[in-house]
Amino acid sequence: MQRIGLSGCFFHADPKRAIFKGKTLVYYEESMVRWIMEAGAMPVMIPRPAGRFTVDDLVEGLDGLVLQGGSDVSPRNYGEAPLKPEWSGDFERDRYEMALVRAFVARKRPVLGICRGLQLMNVAFGGSLYQDIQTQNPDALNHRDWDIYDQNFHEIAIEPGSWLSKVYSGAPRARVNSVHHQAIKRLADGFVVEARSVSDEIIEAIRRVEGPLTAAVQWHPEFQDVSDQTLLDSKALIESFLKAAAGGKRPK
Repeated sequence: MQRIGLSGCFFHADPKRAIFKGKTLVYYEESMVRWIMEAGAMPVMIPRPAGRFTVDDLVEGLDGLVLQGGSDVSPRNYGEAPLKPEWSGDFERDRYEMALVRAFVARKRPVLGICRGLQLMNVAFGGSLYQDIQTQNPDALNHRDWDIYDQNFHEIAIEPGSWLSKVYSGAPRARVNSVHHQAIKRLADGFVVEARSVSDEIIEAIRRVEGPLTAAVQWHPEFQDVSDQTLLDSKALIESFLKAAAGGKRPK
């Protein structure tokens, strides 16, 4: 059985929190682990290194890495100051996840980023982000509607001949959910765009050209209703990733 590493989301120490007062919590979102398990793999949440254990120790025996969604990526990690305090992001989580990405890529094991995971991957390899789409790109679509959350949808255009196009048998367009207010501004060197939002060309999927499969999508496939045939099939994406994790032939 494949063992897929899952990066953690952080609730940092908060003395005002009603439970675990002043303690840091590391967690996963349940839809994500169900998505991985329903595809036949075992998700294993990876902690931060402590004691005698290093990142290398923690990734040993894992076949691939999935980066979860969650908090903003800190602008400090791409050389900018936050435009607003609420866009300061999670600097500590960023550093933890960037170390994981580098460790898996060095071992030639695949990495799949989801939402924040796409943004983190881009920054890890030298790219930058819009700290807030509506502020820095006011003509763009509203990519996050808090009231309806994962029921906010839009169309994407999949690049012809791309890895994602092969996953979806050449489909030129698809409908996905949208739960993000940050997005890629400058694509990292060595990456290609796999899909864009139709109405505003915001980057919706990327892939690193060299090395093991290192790809990410901006939407949340794990949130999508598998019975809704108007949406892009989330099962095909995780199965393609697991094929790469199993040593299957990597799409070119």
